[in-house]
Parts: sequence; C-alpha cells; structure tokens
Amino acid sequence: MRVAELWRFPVKSLGGERLDTAELTEDGVAGDRLIHVRRPGGVLTGRTRHGLLGLAASTSPDGRTLVDGRPWDDPRTLAEVRAVAGPDAGLAPYAGPERFDVLPLMVATDGAVATLGHDGRRLRPNLVIGDVDGLAERSWPGRALRIGEALIGVESLRGRCIVTTVDPDTGEQNLDVLRRIIREFDGTFALNCWVAQGGSIRVGDPVELVDEPLPRPPRGGWILGRPYLVP
Repeated sequence: MRVAELWRFPVKSLGGERLDTAELTEDGVAGDRLIHVRRPGGVLTGRTRHGLLGLAASTSPDGRTLVDGRPWDDPRTLAEVRAVAGPDAGLAPYAGPERFDVLPLMVATDGAVATLGHDGRRLRPNLVIGDVDGLAERSWPGRALRIGEALIGVESLRGRCIVTTVDPDTGEQNLDVLRRIIREFDGTFALNCWVAQGGSIRVGDPVELVDEPLPRPPRGGWILGRPYLVP
C-alpha cells in the first residue's frame, strides 16, 4: 500500500488543499481546521450551509490561512462567507480539539472509494491510502498504519452525514449518495484515526498495516456542530 493523496482543510467545512507532504502531529495534519465559521451561539458547518463546501481554503507559503486566495480575516472574505452562510456568520480561529468532529485524522482508501463510485472528496479525508482491495479498510479498526516514522491508530468506521451528498465542484446535492451509504454500509464509510506517533509523510510513501499496542485515542470533538468554546 502507499499514500495516494494528502489533504488539509485549513477552514472547517470549506474545500481543502491537496498536499505533496504533510507533518502529522497529535492534532492530525499540521494546519488542519484552524479556522471555523460561526455565528452567535454556535458553529456553522457544511451540514447546514452547503455553500461553504464550495469555498476554497488554502495555506500561503508563510503559513497564513487563505479563502479563495485572500487572507481569512480580509473583509472581502467575510462578505463571501456571509453570502453562503448568512448575514450573522463570521470567521474565528480556534486550535482546540473540539474543532474535529470525531478524531483529528480521517483516512480513506482507493478501493473503498471505487466501490462507492463517487468522488472521494465527498468524504473529506486527510489521507487516501492507495492499492487497497475493495472494502478491506472496514476490517482495520483496532489496528494501525505505519508510514515511515509515523504511526496512525485506526479507531472506528466514520458515521457519515449529509455533507457526502454535495458535489465538491458543482455544489449540487444528490441524496442518493447518503442513502446508499446508509443502506449498504450501515451509514459508515472511511476511518476515524489519530496520530499515535508523529512524523513527516509524503505522497508515494509505503504504508504498512500493523498490530501494535497503542495508547487510547484522544477524546474526540463534538458532533453535529455543538458550540465551540472560542477565546
């Protein structure tokens, strides 16, 4: 097996950026989900504001978070976000663990994505592992993935939500995607993971499925947009 794709999502629920290399830390991919969209009383995500998924987030060479090529705190960025998320929406930085829905890292495999038959970006994975047969990933919880010095613990299958129904390019919604995941895959697809041992990884690196004693995964985030505690 090998690392086929690497993704970072600098702004939660916005489109991600494809990477050649990534640094894995206890918070997953370095720079992931450091900004989120919120309104008074809670966080806004692509589950209820599908238009957010069509905005592109990236990281500048000097490490600044960008939205459609502009700094995340630029007034024009705020106007763009409000156009799809509502007039009371805003952008806020937050680096606490609650910014992840479940665990800091999500892993998918090319075999499972091919079986699903839709663009793998609908799953919003951080890593896509290549050269995997069919649905083999579904037997991985409780094991680990070794990529060079990095060790990734596989905790569970990921329960999927309405975000999978939104085309990442057109924004069009196809509810049959989620219906099929529920009907054929018990509502789960891809893997909730955490970084047991950090390290630098790159596309093309070999991946080994191993059985190693691991510490318990960190406590996950809050599902379905419960309010974050923002400084």
